[in-house]
Amino acid sequence: MNPKIIKFSVMRYRPETDDKPHFEDFEVPFIHESSILDGLNYIRDNLAPDLSYRSSCRMAVCGSCSMMINGVPKLACKTFIRDYVKAGIITLEPLENFPIERDLVVDISDMIEKIESVKPYIVPANDLPDDKPNHQTPQQLEKYRQFAQCINCGCCYAACPQYKLHPEFIGPAALTLMYRYNHDNRDGAAQKRIASESREFGVWGCTSVGHCTNVCPKLADPAAAVQLDKQDSAFDYVKHFLSRRKKD
Repeated sequence: MNPKIIKFSVMRYRPETDDKPHFEDFEVPFIHESSILDGLNYIRDNLAPDLSYRSSCRMAVCGSCSMMINGVPKLACKTFIRDYVKAGIITLEPLENFPIERDLVVDISDMIEKIESVKPYIVPANDLPDDKPNHQTPQQLEKYRQFAQCINCGCCYAACPQYKLHPEFIGPAALTLMYRYNHDNRDGAAQKRIASESREFGVWGCTSVGHCTNVCPKLADPAAAVQLDKQDSAFDYVKHFLSRRKKD
């Protein structure tokens, strides 16, 4: 089968030589099974060996190859060239709302710090014996399974208007993982997470636009997780309010 040809317009930026980002066009051959990542690999191997972008697993698991594809944040390995034939051109840019380091590579350290701030790991309850297993039933897993699909790709941050306007906002992925661990029966740190994130640019900083869910490549539904976080935060507030009234 003879491959077809499509144009890739790729944003280039090399800080050591460029004053600002610019686009460079490439003619890329493809077949029905070719992904956007396959096209980038072709460009790097045959046309522009200095092209910089991130990729790793090629299976939509690592989240490394996220970028703006025709203006929408997506994973390059999960997006197919065939879906852009009618458009006639594929425009690739680095993820929005993140500083550009080089070409399609962005600095995601702010997002990682925000995710780390919610302790995205199981913190065992103090009363759990060290020498006994920490069991979980399938029913308990289902309470948070969907939100555990997050792969920290950054697509939701690139689509989030609140994060763009207010970089202090903790963001969709962090709040999704907060709900995921707060509702894991093996975890004992829910109260600390809720207390630390119930601030102006914590869970209540979300304006419920929902773009995060629209672009999530793993269907983790961050928008739903954030609303559930707000429910937990409100319940926690009422509980503490009533507790103070009883003391008075």
